[in-house]
Amino acid sequence: MSLASSMYSGVSGLMTYGQAMNVIGDNIANVNTVGFKGSKSVFADILSHSVSNGSATLQIGRGSMLQNVNLSFSQGSFETTGNATDMAVQGTGFFIVNQGTERYYTRAGQFTLDSASKLVNPNGLVVQGYQLDTNGVATGSLADIDLSGVQSQPKASTYFRLGANLNANASSGTVFQSAVNLYSSLGQLVTLTISFTKQSGNNWDYSMAATTSGAASGSVTVTGGTGSLAFSTAGQLTSPTTNPAITINGVSGASPISVTWNLIDSSTGSTYGDMTGYAANSVTNALTQDGYATGTLKALSVDQDGIISGLFSNGQTQNLRQVGLANFSSPWGLTRTGNSLFAESATSGQPVLGLARAGGFGSIAGSALEQSNVDLGTEFVTMIQTQRGYQANSRIITTVDEMLTEAVNLKR
Repeated sequence: MSLASSMYSGVSGLMTYGQAMNVIGDNIANVNTVGFKGSKSVFADILSHSVSNGSATLQIGRGSMLQNVNLSFSQGSFETTGNATDMAVQGTGFFIVNQGTERYYTRAGQFTLDSASKLVNPNGLVVQGYQLDTNGVATGSLADIDLSGVQSQPKASTYFRLGANLNANASSGTVFQSAVNLYSSLGQLVTLTISFTKQSGNNWDYSMAATTSGAASGSVTVTGGTGSLAFSTAGQLTSPTTNPAITINGVSGASPISVTWNLIDSSTGSTYGDMTGYAANSVTNALTQDGYATGTLKALSVDQDGIISGLFSNGQTQNLRQVGLANFSSPWGLTRTGNSLFAESATSGQPVLGLARAGGFGSIAGSALEQSNVDLGTEFVTMIQTQRGYQANSRIITTVDEMLTEAVNLKR
């Protein structure tokens, strides 16, 4: 094997370490890139000659080569952000984003809502997830997470509790009124006015009337809205002993509102203590009911299962979508496509789809981002080793050059 071959071995070393420095440079350049996964160079030797030497065979290499660049999928640290739609995967799994018919995978969870109310990454690729049924369970196939037109459905009132004191010292015929806001099946606000009229002793009669916006006077009627309340000498309610059932009819386009005035705990038969007859001014001090109007989306949040919940203007919270995740038999075989995205390849295997905290997938942290897993200290040490290797290989070339010079100078 000639001295020139030795020189080419040195050249292969220079090329290999130069490529390794590119890998290090890429890692350091992306030290602040969200979701970035660092790479490591894998070297291999090059065997070219086998020289027969009697009973032995001498194998002489001709340098080194960069055999592979392996990705590191170790967990990066988390950064808490103020954006509710930012997400990070703690453990195994990739977010799935879609661009037309192309599907990509990423650990970078910098997501926002675009002009069409779709959840997208900074490049406009749409995040994939699942619809939720009425029980909050993911259903159907993987699809774009689209929050357009999302609103909270109204709920008709089914009960109310009124907290009030009726003055025991009031004169007979004294009238005191309390207003209760209820909601129809269409979300219309219906005001139920309860008029209490003092009778003899510590007893009061009540009657109810209902009104709603846009309805003609007297068109809304109340059934079961009359009765009496009796209080003991301690000011506690003694009658009625069952909860009054009230029906409101005539609310335009809506079903009749059937509500129960919860005065008595049906499980124990005792009063809740909301209505009292003390010798103090008549006053309304509390009101609860279970209905609400329709609401528009005001804010979002994401839990550990990747469920996106919406807070609506009517005060209600509703689960909207669930983020899908993917994993691979060999994530090291994924193809980097830039913009913190990976694509499926023959060596990665096909994606396994699933949900956070199920089937071996990790959990999702909302309002957080996974930082690059590049460790600067490790990269600088590797850089020093690579630099020394490059220098040593350059010495091979200069030394062989000197040897060739001596060979040329043999004849003078």
